[in-house]
Amino acid sequence: MATYKGLRGIISYDAMETIRNTNEWMGASARALSSYPAFAMIPNPMFKLMSAWGRVAERSFARMVIKPDWEIPPIVSEDGQDHVVYVEPVVERPFGDLVHFRVARREPMARKVLLVAPMSGHYATLLRTTVTSLLPDCEVYVTDWHNARDIPVSCGKFDIEDYTQYLVDFIRHLGPDVNVIAVCQPAPLALAATALLAEQEPKAQPRSLILIGGPIDPDAAATEVTDFGNRMTMGELDYLMIQQVGFKYRGAGRMVYPGLAQLSSFIAMNAETHAKAFIDKIFAEARGEGSEGDKHYKFYDEYLAVMDMTAEFYLSTVERIFKGLEIAQNRFTVNGQAVDLSRITDVAVMTIEGANDDISAPGQCVAALALCSGVPDAKKQQHLEPGAGHYGIFAGKSWRLNIRPLVLDFIDEQLSAPATPIRRRRSTAPIDCGLTSGNDLDGKLAV
Repeated sequence: MATYKGLRGIISYDAMETIRNTNEWMGASARALSSYPAFAMIPNPMFKLMSAWGRVAERSFARMVIKPDWEIPPIVSEDGQDHVVYVEPVVERPFGDLVHFRVARREPMARKVLLVAPMSGHYATLLRTTVTSLLPDCEVYVTDWHNARDIPVSCGKFDIEDYTQYLVDFIRHLGPDVNVIAVCQPAPLALAATALLAEQEPKAQPRSLILIGGPIDPDAAATEVTDFGNRMTMGELDYLMIQQVGFKYRGAGRMVYPGLAQLSSFIAMNAETHAKAFIDKIFAEARGEGSEGDKHYKFYDEYLAVMDMTAEFYLSTVERIFKGLEIAQNRFTVNGQAVDLSRITDVAVMTIEGANDDISAPGQCVAALALCSGVPDAKKQQHLEPGAGHYGIFAGKSWRLNIRPLVLDFIDEQLSAPATPIRRRRSTAPIDCGLTSGNDLDGKLAV
């Protein structure tokens, strides 16, 4: 039975890759064929349309197996000089690295920030705009998770307990002056990691913990995500969603939740919006109005770049965070040790939610404040951003104009009696977020 399941998983995985590769090849063929010089003598718009479709299709399907680059622009200093940003791993692990964005020729900033990136189908580069907006004022670190298909089976498993332990190690490495910002999916695990440190090594706790749109208590407000998790049994999820990496990649044989399957789910949620975006792009290319750096490509180059998650991480997230409510009911354990959220007493906690968030609805994240019963009310803060969707609360217009200043102020409030002078300069010029100024990562390309 196990052999049959593994064989079926490999066939399914390779079938998806074959479909993707075929569409990329068809796009490249259409682009090359319609660009044949002899066809220029035939004034038929079909060839321009075919060429446009080929260019868009080839690029879109190729992006699905390419990890995006960070492409962080230089930081402009007060004296007008450009400071190049270098992306440097400081802790390297099989399933993810701790990455530092070192700004050349700049003294370390007083605000040290660890951005905890979600492992939910996209790469950590999804936070590129968040990193770019914080770099002028902070020393920024990010958790850069690896694609499970490229991790050999010999490296072992990786579930939510391993993820939590990674966070514990990363926070301990950065020291007690770090401010942790957990974005979306990892918010409950960042909360658990902080509680573990409070129990095991109180002096290593972060200075502040900022939770953005995370499912601390999924039952606090229903969404399509929570409805799906409650409707499907674990057996159904295992059977329908889990596949085995094919022989093309280093992680051959590893059981994963494929990024392509996750992408299909993302697109299905807003199929009409995505279809219109691609149709408009193809016609714009045919008219000669398209460009490499336009709004469409900036968004979809990131949106279509997906990564596989280990099967155990995906299944344990659904079973323990969404179905079992282990964080919401303060029953979470790591390696057999109970994680008591009430042990957090010295860490300032802030929650941020979007009023229009349809992924992690208002009420799910703010539940963390009640769970942190040991934290004084004076060190707790919450913010509900009007009109903001899931994406906007950490990278869209709402983040840039409203939420980011609040986060920096909250961090500054925790910088008491620093050993070095605090550099409180805050950029007032608009920050180019690079991806889109829309509020949701759902295919909407509205400005």
